[in-house]
Amino acid sequence: MTWGVPSIGDFVWCMFPELPNCDPEPKPRPALIVGVEEREDGNFVRLVYGTSKNVTKLKMGEVAITQINHPVAYALAGLAYDTKFDFKVMIDLPWTEEYFKVPAKKSYGHNPKLGTLHVSVFNAFQVTHRAAENR
Repeated sequence: MTWGVPSIGDFVWCMFPELPNCDPEPKPRPALIVGVEEREDGNFVRLVYGTSKNVTKLKMGEVAITQINHPVAYALAGLAYDTKFDFKVMIDLPWTEEYFKVPAKKSYGHNPKLGTLHVSVFNAFQVTHRAAENR
C-alpha cells in the first residue's frame, strides 16, 4: 500500500464493519478519523462511521453535515449525501486496503481520503466526541 498515514479530521472511504463483528462490510461508507496510532504492527485509525439514513433525526452522540446547513463543511468533507456521524460507535481499524478503498471521485489522488473536517463544524464534532469518550 502506498497511502500515507491519515490525519485526525480526515473523512475516508471505509468498509466499516457491522459491529460487533470486525470483518469488513461489502458496502463502503464515509468515516471520520478521530485518532491515529502508529504501532509496531502498522498504523491504526479510530473511526466514527457515517450514514445518510435519518440525518434529520439526530440522537444523542450524533452530528450531521448537510448541504443546506453547512455548505462549506459539506463541500470540504467530500460527501456525496447529507451524512450524520455516530460517536457512540467508534472502532479502531488497521490502515489497510482490507478496510479502506479509493473512492470513485479521487479528489486527493489514489487514496481513501474524501475530505477534511471544516472549522465551522469542528466544535460540534469535538464536543460530541468528548461526551462519547467520557460515558
